[in-house]
Amino acid sequence: MKITYRPKGVCSRLMEIEVEDDKIVSVEVTGGCDGNLKGIASLLRGMPVDEAIRRMEGIRCGFKATSCPDQLSKALRGWREANA
Repeated sequence: MKITYRPKGVCSRLMEIEVEDDKIVSVEVTGGCDGNLKGIASLLRGMPVDEAIRRMEGIRCGFKATSCPDQLSKALRGWREANA
């Protein structure tokens, strides 16, 4: 299943996450810090959704109230709640 999410409060503009069998298959982010987000996407590949949420939720970027990882966790949490 593909999750399409428009993050709020960060530099990235669009997040597309592919999930199969409750594991993350791929993550693509438009905008934001390209190298860092590619690294995060690589680390998330194969990770269970709940583990990814647990690891990324609440991370802040500088003085912002959120971050790209936190926004990824919100996208995954929304998907989890919709598919519970």
